[in-house]
Amino acid sequence: MIEIKDNPELPMDREEDEQSSLAWFGRGMRGIFSLPAFILMLSFVGFCSLTAQAGIPVQQVVFMVGMVWALPAKVILVSSMMSGANLAAAFLAVSLSSVRLMPMVAALVPELRTSRTPTWLLLFLSHFVAITAWVAMEKVPQVPRERRVAFFAGFGITLVAANMLLVAVVYHFVADFPPIVAGCLFFLTPVYFLASIWHSARHPVVYVALLFGLVGGPLFYWLFPEFDILLAGLVGGTLAWLVERLWRQRKEVGV
Repeated sequence: MIEIKDNPELPMDREEDEQSSLAWFGRGMRGIFSLPAFILMLSFVGFCSLTAQAGIPVQQVVFMVGMVWALPAKVILVSSMMSGANLAAAFLAVSLSSVRLMPMVAALVPELRTSRTPTWLLLFLSHFVAITAWVAMEKVPQVPRERRVAFFAGFGITLVAANMLLVAVVYHFVADFPPIVAGCLFFLTPVYFLASIWHSARHPVVYVALLFGLVGGPLFYWLFPEFDILLAGLVGGTLAWLVERLWRQRKEVGV
């Protein structure tokens, strides 16, 4: 007679699944030791000096790092506060700065999603999407799809928490930094990530868009200093799209 027992594999499978997710979460945490994360943390030291000179309390700065994750958006917020802009103007400026992250979210979320991934979790993880995550996204396709959420969560949560801790620790030490030192530290981030995006680009239109942006930035700063970044991105991206479209049409005609 065959004795029928309860299936003992289901609890074991669930336990192994949790252990595997924790392991991939830990692998994501190790991304804090990468060059992009290191450069970003140096840039946050420069940002910390800016906030100390602006007289913003350390508690507010730490909260700002966690809630407004992208560094340029935080700089815009602090600059708006220093210039005496009203709340609506500061909100609009920060929102326009953060819109640039929407294509990154749209590209990354499908890479993380599985049939079992809850929507609230994807919305939560989208908060951690920034240029740092975009550069690190090259590693995501190498991770099994079922573990990508855990991997990205480990990287994003650890990176934000580490920078919050860094700001809390160094705030009182950077108040006397010369402005040129703070500026150089902050400028490390755009220089590094510009080079990283250029190196990791897989389509010629990316190079065209970057070149248009680099040329348009100083030009629009001279013509319309209050809207230079917005116009450089809008005009440069549009021109890059037109160039790429014309290039495809000529290629199709040539074929």
